[in-house]
Amino acid sequence: MAGKKALVTGAAGFIGSHLVEMLVRQGSHVRAFVRYNSAHWAGNLGLLPPEIRSAVDVYFGDLRDAEAVAQAVRGMDQIYHLGAVITIPYSYQHPREVFDVNVTGTLNILTAARDQNAPHVMITSTSEVYGTAQYEPIDEKHPLHPQSPYAASKVAADAMAMSFYTSYDMPVRIIRPFNTFGPRQSARAVIPTIISQALTRNVVKLGALHPTRDLTYASDTVRGFLLAAENDAIIGQPTNLGTGRSITIGDLARLAIQLTGRDVELVADARRLRPQKSEVTRLRANNRQAKDLMGWEPQVSLEEGLQKTIDWIADHLDLFDPERYAF
Repeated sequence: MAGKKALVTGAAGFIGSHLVEMLVRQGSHVRAFVRYNSAHWAGNLGLLPPEIRSAVDVYFGDLRDAEAVAQAVRGMDQIYHLGAVITIPYSYQHPREVFDVNVTGTLNILTAARDQNAPHVMITSTSEVYGTAQYEPIDEKHPLHPQSPYAASKVAADAMAMSFYTSYDMPVRIIRPFNTFGPRQSARAVIPTIISQALTRNVVKLGALHPTRDLTYASDTVRGFLLAAENDAIIGQPTNLGTGRSITIGDLARLAIQLTGRDVELVADARRLRPQKSEVTRLRANNRQAKDLMGWEPQVSLEEGLQKTIDWIADHLDLFDPERYAF
């Protein structure tokens, strides 16, 4: 990666900020695409170590603006497209915005990359495209069954990316992370929701406790991105990144509470439930393709990752409002 010019969209987000940090540490020149706001707030990039943050070229724009995207892509050796509206409950309320950002934004990235002959394009998918597992572990041949507007937008974005691979012979890589967690993740995700409540309250309130998730620590997910960038074998082949281990949300919460060392009650809150047919109840990855094609496998256990996340949230409780349901 040393000396490469890399564009990261969604750089202000959780996984995006970790990818930016790792790219800079490996010697890349990083342009971070961040959605414009009048405060010039750069999200999680502001939480990076100063020596990393100062090395990043922050580019403000909107993924729906084709001209802004084309300018951002210009001169880049590598494009990592993570930018998206990612929250499932929000997608129930604003499906058009979610579709527009996630699909039109991806189309703009692909078109700019095609027009400028970009040598490397990576599209970030999600395990949500599979829906509730029809069989486990879920491999890349599992049927796609989106159960939320968000998941549907990601299926469409993936299909658009594959169409550019087949129509224009574009070197598109599609990485499909299962549930990533770690420092800098917001309380719209379940693990920070659990931990921030467990550290500050006597009751942890969650929605459904029975769904299972395959949880991957952030450094493992980002390492998968970088390995994929170095390996042509996955071009045109969507590839899962997951541990192959699943746990129910209830057991996850009990484990996290135990690691905080506090005596906290776990309560199911009906207000946090998703529509029954939209809830993905089972997710567990088959990661054999990632192992076989690019030598990736997880290195951080769930327990170790949870402890690292607990320690980070404990030092950054000012970023969380445990009384509010974030979505």
